[in-house]
Amino acid sequence: MALRSDLLPALAAFESAARHQNFAHAAEELHLTASAVSHHVRKLEARLGVALFQRHARGVSLTAEGRLLADTAGGAINDIDVVMRDLHRHRDDRHVVRLTTLHSLAYTWLIPRLPSFIDAHPDIRLRIDTEISLTRFDDSGPDVGIRHGPGHWPGLAAIRLMDESLFPVANATLAGRAELHAPADIARLPLIGDLSHQGWHDWFRANGVHGVALDPQLVFSDATDALRAAAQGLGATLARERIVAPWLASGQLQRLPGEALPGRYAYHVVYPSHRKPRAAVRCVIDWLTAQSPE
Repeated sequence: MALRSDLLPALAAFESAARHQNFAHAAEELHLTASAVSHHVRKLEARLGVALFQRHARGVSLTAEGRLLADTAGGAINDIDVVMRDLHRHRDDRHVVRLTTLHSLAYTWLIPRLPSFIDAHPDIRLRIDTEISLTRFDDSGPDVGIRHGPGHWPGLAAIRLMDESLFPVANATLAGRAELHAPADIARLPLIGDLSHQGWHDWFRANGVHGVALDPQLVFSDATDALRAAAQGLGATLARERIVAPWLASGQLQRLPGEALPGRYAYHVVYPSHRKPRAAVRCVIDWLTAQSPE
């Protein structure tokens, strides 16, 4: 006997009634009336020519034939439900974009700009990773990233986003701040460093200051933490133009004397070169590159 489409509602009603052993509970689950569930079950019984339930004063119970059909129908419906959930999740995954970047850049540059991205692309779900180490762009890795470096990495396409410059900053309350008149004076302050490619030695040399002994009192692995320490009045730090902007705007940090040092490297939008970005990833790439100040 072929399973016809007009029997599917009856089969669904039967499966629910068999699971609950109760027509009223099945009706509540299916948003039907108990009489409608009963009608569906009777239709199925008439088509099969067997009784699926024994009906008695206390309710209903499955017959042997009913139990056989209930086990098979329940398994089939569960399998279909699993597949449908997977399909729905895969559909949703098309709108999820995994983005990796530096914590310092996310905190002070990316996050303040996200409202405009959300307004432009409310259907895209961003998953943002801010690991310090370089993330692998394999099949289970991120879709797009912002990296700071020379602009060429194996297996990645790179689009130049923005350059940077470095200059010293400190809190206005730092002891000795008022006596600073030239770059050489900064060497007398407690210095704060981070683990970047360029540091205090490069900046002092670029500003014509030589022969000073530099031994930063505090060194942080993340530039944001170095800025926080400087904002607390713990010393002067060498700030990156793109990262320090909100700290300067709020007055928590002030620029110190001296010329800015052009950054050796730039920020780049990167993505795997071996696969074409899907539509949602392309939207993120285009939005990021549109944020370039240049």
